[in-house]
Amino acid sequence: MANQQKLTFSVMPVQQKSNEFYISSIPARELVSISYADVRRLAHEHRDVERYLGIQRPVNPARIQEIRTYLEGPDATFPTGIIVAIDDRCVELDRENGTMTVSPFVPEEGTDDTPIPFHEIAKILDGQHRLAAFLNDDRNLEFDFDEDQLFQLNACIFVGADISTQAEIFATVNLAQTKVNRSLAYDLQEFAKSRSPFKTCHDVAVAMDRLDVSPLRNRIKRLGVRTKNRDSETITQAAFVESLVKLISREPMKDRNKILDRQKLPLPTNLELKKTPFRRMFIDEDDFGITEIILNFFIAVRNKWPQSWDDVHRKGNFIPRSNAFKALMRYLGDIYIDIVGEDFGRIPEPDEFSRYFDHIELTDDLLNTKTFRPGSSGQSLFYKLLTGRAKIYDLIE
Repeated sequence: MANQQKLTFSVMPVQQKSNEFYISSIPARELVSISYADVRRLAHEHRDVERYLGIQRPVNPARIQEIRTYLEGPDATFPTGIIVAIDDRCVELDRENGTMTVSPFVPEEGTDDTPIPFHEIAKILDGQHRLAAFLNDDRNLEFDFDEDQLFQLNACIFVGADISTQAEIFATVNLAQTKVNRSLAYDLQEFAKSRSPFKTCHDVAVAMDRLDVSPLRNRIKRLGVRTKNRDSETITQAAFVESLVKLISREPMKDRNKILDRQKLPLPTNLELKKTPFRRMFIDEDDFGITEIILNFFIAVRNKWPQSWDDVHRKGNFIPRSNAFKALMRYLGDIYIDIVGEDFGRIPEPDEFSRYFDHIELTDDLLNTKTFRPGSSGQSLFYKLLTGRAKIYDLIE
């Protein structure tokens, strides 16, 4: 069922080792409507996952026309799944009724989050040509099946997959397809594993989720949904990666392309490091150092609010969640520069970070979603409180 800004469909979860995705049967018109921008880009520009991999797959217009002709026949069928990735901020999951509702993401004013309109909700990881066949040469929807000719598509949906994970799925799927050029397929697999700001952030997220000493151990949702037998996951991997990459690069895709072209990234100036303080460490391939800084910072956060940090199951608890995490990561960028001066790459101890929380008179009873509303407004307010631009009395109505 769909309206202009919302689409609801039945889903079934599929568990494979530590990963979970969803399968659904979605009318073709509705699946095209939420992936329209991605399908249109297929023949005209690099899509995100292809730009990340540093390639552009050749488009075969004849193949698209062949599929269009096939669709006009009375026995047309697409039995294999269309694989899509959807940002978790666009998803509302009703596990009790087995439904998923997707809608646009609209950030609050004053944040640097990018909006996600309705027609950009789904990113297609496999099945682009099949979906493109539903658009005519003017890139409008070609087929509008009557109710008695309902054409549904089998969809596999990954929720909250960051770009590195999307690339890995994309590369693996293309490697498995016999019609894909094998040299290109193996290149895809290698590109998915090669170095980039996104890949580094992905690896740091995995390390922080696995390290025994990490305050974020078992707290990061690898694909935007909870892992089986783990009920403490409160931060999406995508939120982690998007927050950290801002401290490494202003143009992560451009860095990615240079690395793929075997170009050496220039050392950043001190002015650049004030905007991206972990950039020199990334260029020096000191991912371990970046991980240590994140680790020590969140030890300080846990020491500041131990009760709220540990009580992840408390209803409305704000501090363990993605919105608080994003604000804290922005604050980390600010205070790291203040701590190290021009000694970028130095790893501060937890006590050094703790001093930057001493001024915050925020008690556990206020660390809830009533004080800090869900969405980017709560994130923005928490960041202002951390930086001293909001005071405790601003929170009390």
